[in-house]
Amino acid sequence: MAADVAPSTLQPPPLSEPAFWDDTQWAVLWSLMEALLPSICRESDVSDENSQVTLPDAQYADAIRLARARMDADAPPEDRFKDYLEFCPVHDDRFRADVISTLSMTSTTARDAMGKALSKLGTRIGSLLLTGYLTPVHHQPIDIREAILKAWTTSRLTSLRVLGKSLAAVAQKASLVTNPLLRDLIGYTDLPEHHRPADGFDFRFEQLPAADGPASIETDIVIVGSGCGGAVCAKSLAEAGHRVLVVDKGYHFAPSQLPMPQSAGCHYLYENGGFLTSDDASLNLVAGACWGGGGTVNWSVALQTQGFVREEWAQRYGLPFFTSAQFQASLDKVCDQMGVGTDAIRHNHRNNVLLEGSRKLGWHAAAAPQNTGGEEHYCGRCHLGCASAEKKGTVVSWLPAAAQAGAKLMEGLEVDEITFDETDGTKRATGVVGRWVSRDANGGLDGPREQRVVRDVVIKAKRVIVAGGTLCSPLLLRRSGLTNRHIGQNLRVHPCNMVGAYWKEPTTPWEGGIITSYCSSFENLDSSGHGVKLEPLCGVPYVSIANMPWRGGLESKLSSVKFRHFGGFIALTRDRDSGSVYPDEVTGRPRVAYSPSAFDRAHTLEGIIALAKICYIEGAVEIDAFLPGVEPFIREEADEKDERALDDGINNPRFAAWLDSVRRAGNAPPATTFSSAHQMGTCRMAANADEGVVDPKGRVFGVEGLYVADASVFPSATGTNPMVTVMAIADWIASGIADDLSGSSAQGANNTY
Repeated sequence: MAADVAPSTLQPPPLSEPAFWDDTQWAVLWSLMEALLPSICRESDVSDENSQVTLPDAQYADAIRLARARMDADAPPEDRFKDYLEFCPVHDDRFRADVISTLSMTSTTARDAMGKALSKLGTRIGSLLLTGYLTPVHHQPIDIREAILKAWTTSRLTSLRVLGKSLAAVAQKASLVTNPLLRDLIGYTDLPEHHRPADGFDFRFEQLPAADGPASIETDIVIVGSGCGGAVCAKSLAEAGHRVLVVDKGYHFAPSQLPMPQSAGCHYLYENGGFLTSDDASLNLVAGACWGGGGTVNWSVALQTQGFVREEWAQRYGLPFFTSAQFQASLDKVCDQMGVGTDAIRHNHRNNVLLEGSRKLGWHAAAAPQNTGGEEHYCGRCHLGCASAEKKGTVVSWLPAAAQAGAKLMEGLEVDEITFDETDGTKRATGVVGRWVSRDANGGLDGPREQRVVRDVVIKAKRVIVAGGTLCSPLLLRRSGLTNRHIGQNLRVHPCNMVGAYWKEPTTPWEGGIITSYCSSFENLDSSGHGVKLEPLCGVPYVSIANMPWRGGLESKLSSVKFRHFGGFIALTRDRDSGSVYPDEVTGRPRVAYSPSAFDRAHTLEGIIALAKICYIEGAVEIDAFLPGVEPFIREEADEKDERALDDGINNPRFAAWLDSVRRAGNAPPATTFSSAHQMGTCRMAANADEGVVDPKGRVFGVEGLYVADASVFPSATGTNPMVTVMAIADWIASGIADDLSGSSAQGANNTY
């Protein structure tokens, strides 16, 4: 019986305004944040015209009436609406801390560019150039500040549209994860319904005593990264009798600490604090950075590699393994380990919408296989960690099995570089070096750094497996002196645009399986395997609507407060064209150069049109394409009473005209926001070093004893959620390493500290 343990109250460490901006820049920023999500009140209630947006009493009442009309009997009473509208998040310390955290993790180049804009806005001349007003922005009354932000959304200057979009995304995300009034109004809780944390596996991580010199550890195989690739390799090689050490910069969180609150989850579970954008600000990326990597935070989808992708990899890239029975055996093996299937699925509202809407439109849709051991997994919070242990991912299935087979595990160790030996002209990997940071005295992560043990670590190994993920693995190879021109190149990301819709009935989007259905009718739009999968979106509030286009303070607040009736969907694009990843010159963290090409985003737009049709045919009362310059489609009450309108379905003239407006607006970057939860290809597998980074067995070209086993080895995008493909490739690579080491004696651990 699982223990009924209260979830963790772990929060990000408190933050004050960092020194990278001066007082004027911060004052301008907070003044714009105040205008993005202002205090809104009736004229008869105004107390400060400089900081409150006022509406005539009748208009204010109409706004509340219309918002409540989009809900059913569960609509909050007017007085709670009033409190919510009058609340200004920028005056909440939690909101400010979240904004500061996001900006602190932003690339130095992007932050410097934003800082320069804020500096200009704080001067008379700069303000005139950027706003048309001589008065510096932070000295303007709030209605003028809001008008400036609205003008930026349609500005001819791309830089102003991007600045406004970026500020709005940061503000909306911070409000969604910290605003207590919003949580109360929509009924969102951090815990799933019937929350019962499992006991979880008792990981016993390696510990180091405090000492001046570096710690030295010897092993057969060191695996850098505990995600889907590293975890599978660890289990396979440990069970083959080899000494295995898995290290990860991230930390483990027990089921009793999960799921985390949204703000804490971003900070502790994700790369770069959950906020990583491309250089042109067109793309937001998320990647797991905790113990278990993406397997800890993914959404349970367990689709196998598609046949046309396998054929492409075999024929175009000279990798016949992918059309072999061996690869299919690896796919089946990893699925069997996790109990992948569809029999136990219970679809929630948006998954049913996708299935039923596709059926009505004559499109193919199906249940998405889940890695849940054949059990129902009605949990909508896996994005923030799963407490139930029903998801048989890295921390539930693979890493415990590796530990039980004798693998050693080490959290909190960030690897700086791979070490090599060169003898007789042969370069061979001999291990890794890095820095380990312990937990604090209470076993947590928010204690003072000076109270935690920090030690350099030298790990000597016969084989090194890099499995740090598509964003980090190529950076480690480059830091280690490798120069293959493909390292960091060929980045694919499955760029997604979103559609959001509201229904009159409550949908409670945060409850139920995240993706339990998909539509595949648009996967081959170019007759060469490129197109879009239509899938539901995670129902955690900040994931769903932080990137909704900002159209004004009132509109933004009302969109959020209707979230209980929301359903989000993505057009997941199998991108043909690519970008790259490289290190920030100051921090060394990943930077991404990627902008969706005209070819790829044309497919994404087709997905948006299709999703809008699904939402319409399934009775949505409001549909938002999340594209700048496109107002939401509002279903009029007359449409529900007009038999002809009902018979027309998606041919309804008003809806057809709206779809035309979506096509005209388009989704060109950087003003349009694309999102990515799948990154692939930056250490591409290929037949030779002229075409990729690793060979068909995962060996890095030109180096003995060094392997890569994660999504970075994909030759191109899969067009589907990549977990099973990563695991199957890792299983194949690990079996090759085991065969290679089969003549070596498997000795017991020989660690010296």
